[in-house]
Amino acid sequence: MISIIQMTLHDAYKIRDIDRSESIELMYKLNNGVLEEINSPHECPRWAEDTYLEIISRYEYELTHGGTAFGAFDGNKLVGFGVLAHKFRGYDKDRLQIDLMYVSREYRRRGIGSLIMESLSKAAIKQKAKYLYISSTETESAVKFYTSLGSAVTTDIDAELFEKEPDDIHMVIKL
Repeated sequence: MISIIQMTLHDAYKIRDIDRSESIELMYKLNNGVLEEINSPHECPRWAEDTYLEIISRYEYELTHGGTAFGAFDGNKLVGFGVLAHKFRGYDKDRLQIDLMYVSREYRRRGIGSLIMESLSKAAIKQKAKYLYISSTETESAVKFYTSLGSAVTTDIDAELFEKEPDDIHMVIKL
C-alpha cells in the first residue's frame, strides 16, 4: 500500500531510494510556442552519486527556506517525491514552482505522481498561489504527465529557471 506523507528535512537521505532510470523514445522541443516531437531513443540511467548529492542539496535548500515536500512510501521505502519551492514567481508573484518531481521506475503509471501533485497543489493553494510553475524535462513521459494534469505551455517563462534549464518545457497549471 502506497502512502503519501509530508516529508521533512530529515528525510533527505531517503531520496537515494529513487530509481530515476527510464527508456526514452521521444523528446520535445519548444519552437515558437509549439511543441515539436523529436525521436531520440535512449536509456536514461539511474542517478550518479554527484546527481544524488545535487538533488538532495536542492531538497534541503527548499525545505530550509519554507518549501514543502511530499513523498510516496511503500512501507518505509520512498518510491516517489515532489518538492514545492518556496519562492513565488511570475509577474504577479502568484506561482509556486514544482522544483523536483520523481517516481521510481517500477512504480510509474500507478497514479502515484498524480497523488503527489495533488498534495503539492493543496499546499500551494494554502499559500495563496494561483498557479503551479513547472520547468519540465523535455521527455515525452514528463510532458505528457503534466499535460494530463491540466498544465499548458506558458509564454511567461521565468528567466532564472530558463537560464538553469534552457531545454526544459516551461508550463503552468491553474489551481
